[in-house]
Amino acid sequence: MAKTQKKTDKTSPVFSTRRKIQLLLLIILLAISFVLYVFFRHSLSGYSEDGKWIFIPENAAEQAVRDSIMTLGDDAGKATINVIAAIGDIKNVKVGAYQVKHGDKPINIARRLLNGQQTPVRVTFNNIRTMNQLAQRISARMAFTSDDFMGACDTILPKSGLRREQFPAAFIPDSYEFYWTANPAKVVNTLLSFRNNFWTEARLSQAAQLGLTPADVAVIASIVEEESAKKDERPTIARLYLNRLKKNMPLQADPTVKFAVGDFSLKRITNKHLQKRSPYNTYLNLGLPPGPIRIPEKTTLEAVLTCPENNYLYMCAKEDFSGYHNFTSSYDTHLANARRYQAALDKRGIK
Repeated sequence: MAKTQKKTDKTSPVFSTRRKIQLLLLIILLAISFVLYVFFRHSLSGYSEDGKWIFIPENAAEQAVRDSIMTLGDDAGKATINVIAAIGDIKNVKVGAYQVKHGDKPINIARRLLNGQQTPVRVTFNNIRTMNQLAQRISARMAFTSDDFMGACDTILPKSGLRREQFPAAFIPDSYEFYWTANPAKVVNTLLSFRNNFWTEARLSQAAQLGLTPADVAVIASIVEEESAKKDERPTIARLYLNRLKKNMPLQADPTVKFAVGDFSLKRITNKHLQKRSPYNTYLNLGLPPGPIRIPEKTTLEAVLTCPENNYLYMCAKEDFSGYHNFTSSYDTHLANARRYQAALDKRGIK
């Protein structure tokens, strides 16, 4: 006699329990799939903006780290934080500055934050007149303060033979890259090395032939830059001042008076300004002032070193306000040039 197969009754308790377990597993699988979809959809999608920065300062609290990351926006910020939680710990995010570019994925951003793979920050400075201005410009891009920068200068630059008044001669305007967390000593040493690299043996020889030190060249270049924005006449101005130095004449450079007074906006130098007691006032003092009155550009340093010979001793701004100057070796001619310029100032009501 053949054996009959036993069938499970769909209404039996065993079938009902199995069905419930299968349904529960399906729900769990769908939930996991949904979570993974949401997680990977955001973590693998590219960032939609460009040029955002995440700054993580020293000893930042966890909430401060989260707030910094959330500057990316809700989607990218949350996705990055979720990835960090999945592959590491928010406590392990490294100090630094991190640039997030268009197309960067949260998973890659998270890895960089956890591994401390910083983006160098660009530090650019030009048109700087004082060390305080330089310190503020650089520290605005770095993690340290302007006081930290000045402290590093006070420690490092005298070892290079520079007095405090000569500190501006230690720097050359340009664009530089540093990690945001670089300490001020490293920044000062790096900037000083760029300046020292400029002063090759050939340039040192050129300065020596003029009877100048590199710091002296920077002083003259700083005055020349303040005298004229016209780069093509800067070599002529440089030679004029060298001529005056050679003849032991006072430089009588108006920009040094402005520096002494502390007002570079002056349009007209009066007798009151000329009487300002200051080592920087080249109407009252012979020779060069104690230090540069601004941080001169490389091109102006070159203009001093390579300035062509001339016999000029006097200069006066042209009365057409073109920005150029009238040059002469004759004092009488200079006075005539000055009268025309003063008349032009009077006509425009400039006092």
